[in-house]
Amino acid sequence: MAVAQAHQHRQGSEQPEDTRPLPPHVTLSAPYTECLANDCPKAGGPGVTAKFTFAPAETDSDIASYRYHLSSQDTWSSVTGETATVTYTPQQSGLYRLEVQAVDQDGRAGESTTITFMVAAGKADVGRWHFDEASGAALDTGTQAGAVRHDATLSGGATRDDRGRRGVRTHDSEGVPLQSPVTDRGLVLDGGSQYAATNGPVLDGGESYTLSAWVRPDTLGATDRTVLAQSGSFSLSYDAAQGTWALRSSRPDDADHRTVVAAEQPATPKVWTHLAAVHDATADETRLYVNGRLQATGTAPGAGASDGPLQFGRALSAGSATVYTDYFDGSIDEVALWQRPLTDTEIAGAEARLVSGDGRNAVESVADWSADGATGGTLTDPVSGYDARLTLSGGATLDGETLVLDGVDGAATADGPPVDGTGSFTVSTEVTLNGAEVSTWEVGRAGQVVGQRAADGSTWGLWYETTGTTWVLDPDTAEFISVPVGFWRFGCLNADGTYVAVTSEEPARPDEPVRLTGVYDAQDGVIKLYVGTNQNGDARPVPNPSGTGGFTVGATTDGESRTRHLPGRIGDVRVWAGAAASSQQLAEMNGS
Repeated sequence: MAVAQAHQHRQGSEQPEDTRPLPPHVTLSAPYTECLANDCPKAGGPGVTAKFTFAPAETDSDIASYRYHLSSQDTWSSVTGETATVTYTPQQSGLYRLEVQAVDQDGRAGESTTITFMVAAGKADVGRWHFDEASGAALDTGTQAGAVRHDATLSGGATRDDRGRRGVRTHDSEGVPLQSPVTDRGLVLDGGSQYAATNGPVLDGGESYTLSAWVRPDTLGATDRTVLAQSGSFSLSYDAAQGTWALRSSRPDDADHRTVVAAEQPATPKVWTHLAAVHDATADETRLYVNGRLQATGTAPGAGASDGPLQFGRALSAGSATVYTDYFDGSIDEVALWQRPLTDTEIAGAEARLVSGDGRNAVESVADWSADGATGGTLTDPVSGYDARLTLSGGATLDGETLVLDGVDGAATADGPPVDGTGSFTVSTEVTLNGAEVSTWEVGRAGQVVGQRAADGSTWGLWYETTGTTWVLDPDTAEFISVPVGFWRFGCLNADGTYVAVTSEEPARPDEPVRLTGVYDAQDGVIKLYVGTNQNGDARPVPNPSGTGGFTVGATTDGESRTRHLPGRIGDVRVWAGAAASSQQLAEMNGS
């Protein structure tokens, strides 16, 4: 137990000039210890609650309450009583600072007492599989000291390909450029007989645990699909009946392997999605996360013998000890397991971001269309490996250098979304606005450059909007004329014309090519717009709707019809799963 007090003597012997409360006593209870000048021991960990007791200074007798503020929080809190006890559960490791003020009966707050304490890192992962080996078993690279390693054997024809969620790495963990880029790999399963498995259980299902995995299902539909399963404990799966991701029980006495907790948002095929599930045995609680956000909470699934191996991409059939089912169809990557409950912040941190040691976020190119040299009615993607195609319609044409949009009915579309709009992503395009066409637009008219459709409007989009007029000198008549002025925007454009967006700092320049980039960081809840290599602000919108609609260039979709057509030329369109962490990383992604 540690006790801290900052001493301040009142001035004057008979009538104090300042009768505000003195700094209070603050007691920090085990397992945490107050930092001293030359000693700041680490203790506890994320999810381990800290308890503080506040008491008045010896000469204060009229204390009614306390104000306190933790460095991890944005606002001050208060608690009533002459003495009071409060608790706080750290969400992550590191140094924390607590400031406390006593408040007297007249509502006057006194001088502060401040203490600091260090929260230790939680127990490391007991298992981790990158699936980036050239051949053979998938190696377990978990870092928990003393944990038994469980390499996973690929079976049934399971393979790896170059579509790993960490994408192409150009720098090592220290930020030093690599001599040659390294392309990440991931586990690929066919939904019929392919899987990977360890030779024994990795987790004790009767204790607290956390599961984390990146998935990209090729198909979902009416068939259940399992990502991870360990007999006797859990099955992290796609629940076809509900159309969502779910955590299921796999107890031998559970006849139907019931769903314990299911996500609110629908699962989306052909996009990278981060899944995490937490079983908190102490709280008898299960939590499910999609793209770093808590989706649902339920009771714990319980545990049986937990003697089966960890399965990647399949699960034992209910009531059977030998028959497997629910084979996964698609890619699984970056699987990690902990024998403890991770906090919300930890779930939304390194695992959902895939942060590398050099400060870059891992990004995976999922679509890369270039109009350079292209002709015909389709733009193919020979770069990313995901074989996405843009089909031209209406007055959209290819001239060998750009995709030309007439602003009337021209557009290009891809089936399905390239990214999960509820997760982090980056989109970049080179666009030239047709000045003659937009010069006739009325104020408020918008034209979409690129976007992903939701049920009502766009999950997200990059667009141009005329916002006003200005006076310019007409060189032909030597008279001033009124011309429209517009700006670029990135955000969520609704069907009724409302939006939450970031706006370019300078007006758009018609007839000049410009690179526009939109970044959505789902963990920070921030959208950013880059014009060229310069960030033009950010905003915190409401979370994007999931949206399983297609990707559209040059227009938005309202029901079955298209609107907000853009007159201009598109040089390329590039989309990544993951948020670029900086303008430097963005420049590297765009090859500039």
